[in-house]
Amino acid sequence: MSERQPRLGRSDFRVFRAIPTRWHDNDAYGHVNNVVYYAWFDTAVNAWLVEGGFLDVFDSEAIGLVVETTCTYFESVAFPEIVEAGIVVERLGSSSVTYRIGIFRQGSELAAAQGRFTHVYVARASQKPVPIPAPLRAALAAIQS
Repeated sequence: MSERQPRLGRSDFRVFRAIPTRWHDNDAYGHVNNVVYYAWFDTAVNAWLVEGGFLDVFDSEAIGLVVETTCTYFESVAFPEIVEAGIVVERLGSSSVTYRIGIFRQGSELAAAQGRFTHVYVARASQKPVPIPAPLRAALAAIQS
């Protein structure tokens, strides 16, 4: 078993997005189910890409496919909270990028959960790896740790 990652704070992240919890996010134990955190990771990264003009979900020639995600949980979150997802680029390769993502309760300085999310860029038509497009690469470098 790998060593548990140190708990990160807000200053470890570059971009934040508020995400409301939903009634059905809670599980039978009264807190947000673990799979929801992965959806928040996807939402935080892809919303940043779309809003920056780096992803058109219907027409972009190069698209990022998720090849790996991880999550470490430190404390519970429950509906009706609004969480904030922080993102930072941890590693930038020629055709891949690994984001570090933190999920914060409102007003909390430390992440309630944190993880990694890796995209490999491929040509939409062939599904073969391609270099990250230059404008996106520049934006990713700007939010790199």
